Amino acid sequence: MDRRSQRERRGSILSERGEAPALLRAALGEQPCWVVGGAVRDRLRGVADIEDFDLVLAGDVAAAARRLARTADAVAFVLSEEFGAWRVVARSGSWQADLNPLRGDRIEADLALRDFTINAIAEPLGGGPLVDPLGGGRDLELGRLRLAAPDSLSADPLRAMRLVRLACELALEPDGDARRAASSVAPRLSEVAAERVYAELRRILASERAPAGVRMLLELGLAAVVLPELDALSGIGQSHFHHLDVGEHTLEVLSELLELERDPAGVFGAATAVKIDALLGEPLADELDRGSALRFGALLHDIAKPVTRTVAADGRVGFPHHDEEGARISRVILRRLRAAERVQSHVAALTAHHLRLGFLVHRRPLSRADLYGYLDACGPVAADVTLLSVADRLATRGARATPSIEGHLELAREIIDEALRWHVEGHPRPPLRGDELAAALGLAPGPRVGELLAVVTQASFTGEVQTPEDAIAYARTKIA
Repeated sequence: MDRRSQRERRGSILSERGEAPALLRAALGEQPCWVVGGAVRDRLRGVADIEDFDLVLAGDVAAAARRLARTADAVAFVLSEEFGAWRVVARSGSWQADLNPLRGDRIEADLALRDFTINAIAEPLGGGPLVDPLGGGRDLELGRLRLAAPDSLSADPLRAMRLVRLACELALEPDGDARRAASSVAPRLSEVAAERVYAELRRILASERAPAGVRMLLELGLAAVVLPELDALSGIGQSHFHHLDVGEHTLEVLSELLELERDPAGVFGAATAVKIDALLGEPLADELDRGSALRFGALLHDIAKPVTRTVAADGRVGFPHHDEEGARISRVILRRLRAAERVQSHVAALTAHHLRLGFLVHRRPLSRADLYGYLDACGPVAADVTLLSVADRLATRGARATPSIEGHLELAREIIDEALRWHVEGHPRPPLRGDELAAALGLAPGPRVGELLAVVTQASFTGEVQTPEDAIAYARTKIA
């Protein structure tokens, strides 16, 4: 079998076993219909299980969608009235198919209107060789990302973001024409709905090549439009404890974070690594897990440095309160991108607390009270921000870097297991309720009772208080 035949057999979606291919053939096989786009591309790449199908049909798309839904006992609905597209979703959630009308009089004309050659390959539903007029299969083999037409990106400026995302997800290198086109349409990204930009940015950051993707956003001028605060970090000099400017440092932190995700055992040991993997894999919001949200934290943790930079009379550079201001700016950015409130608050908290662990380095070994203070202040992001601080410290290799890094890692190891325990079990509870404490002390309900309850909770964590009676006695010593 020659190389082309091997490639086509590997890319055949409809010959593979499974529920969806058989249903598609049964419902739609008697009319001109092709599977196109990502499904064909991914099979050519050797992806075994395809769940999302894009189809192009000549004829009545609405009728075809309803017929497929009846055949598959699935749900059909209009996806875009403007473009005449329908979606059919299996009730089991195991697959979905988007049906679109054929543009032009031949499938080749339709493919020419697509974004990149790797997405301009079609497989006839009725069988036969792949239709690949633009050489997308060859581009996949060469690891090359090419435009389907010179004006492909101008048809939809979001495709410039998609170029970066596909380069990251598929390990492809955009050619010169694609890069120039992306830079040319970059200003028009301001016209694109923020939700669409955010969706592409999420996938760029979730990829294994996220640092390279962010760098490409910067190099092509896309970040200047969709994340101007990030673009502003370039060239901002730092103190002698840093070996990079703020922009390069941010990319380095993101790289170190990915390394930490890949091998948490290298820093924290095998047993703790299992717990870290579980933490980072937890869903958060907006189709992000905590690991991907942590990457947003890495991207934005120093976002306020340009606006907080100071230079003392002796030349020392500082960024006072950049953590607090950074939390505010992070919210502004994520709100602009239409991120969920949970994502906004999570990333803002990462930014607000990313310096806390470093402030405790010289207090090692920590007392139980110090540990409680750190975990209580960082709240629900205590474990996450501990990981961020490690990546931040590893990316800071200026003066006296080696002992500083060693001390920081030792402290992180002291803290991480307790932080992970708090994450799973929740904040420690006091030995008695607030109303019980108020009654025992003869206090009216109010803020003062809450303050005393917090003091008692910390004392319980440190071992100074063990029983409700101990708690009441301890609280009495704190009443002015």
